[in-house]
Amino acid sequence: MKPQVLITGGSRGIGKAICETLAAGGYEVALTYRSSSSALAVEQFAKTLSERHNTRVEAFGMDISQTSSIDQAAETILSRFGNLTGIVNNAGLAIDGLFARFRPEQFDEILNTNLRGAYFVTQAFLRPLLKARSGSVVFISSVVGQSGNAGQSAYSAAKAGLLGVAKSLALELASRNIRVNAVTPGFIETDMTGALPEATKQAILPKIPLGAFGSPKDVAGAVAFLLGPDSRYITGQVLAVNGGMYM
Repeated sequence: MKPQVLITGGSRGIGKAICETLAAGGYEVALTYRSSSSALAVEQFAKTLSERHNTRVEAFGMDISQTSSIDQAAETILSRFGNLTGIVNNAGLAIDGLFARFRPEQFDEILNTNLRGAYFVTQAFLRPLLKARSGSVVFISSVVGQSGNAGQSAYSAAKAGLLGVAKSLALELASRNIRVNAVTPGFIETDMTGALPEATKQAILPKIPLGAFGSPKDVAGAVAFLLGPDSRYITGQVLAVNGGMYM
């Protein structure tokens, strides 16, 4: 039986690379996306991966900022992927802004998606792992959840919160042989970072000891390791994929 994994926010950037890496590694993948306007493209992506790697890959709409959407999607997904062995909480969003000007609704949107959403997705999809008494949960946090960053106080708070959730769940679920870890990407080349001004990129580069930006595949490789058998004795850890940007 092939291992099965849920990946939230699997339609672009880091999430897309995780889907590609795991499908190539023989996983069956249930990926989620938020925007209904991109449904056709995401479903085509899933179909392409499925055919290319001869494995099951399916796409499902789910807004992780809404518990009703999580619960509805969980019912559908678990009816089709009832033997989940892994959960990857990747979906998230960033809203930058100075602390003094940040609005309550912006703060709530970031926390509801990046922290609260990941918390309740894990709760909704944990049942197969508990039943099997094995599995792996991975939270995609961020280097700014460790180091902080000017103009990203709310985003940093949410990503730091994920580290607390991961460590607490690692303790809570260890008796069931379920491992829980986090990955903290640094500056990764995605559509989001690609939109930054060139001057901003050049200001960031000297802060990275390895002297280069990372790729989504770098993060995907770390996630695949934490999901797989080679990490069987690793739980409650934070795996930084940042080129040395924060140590």
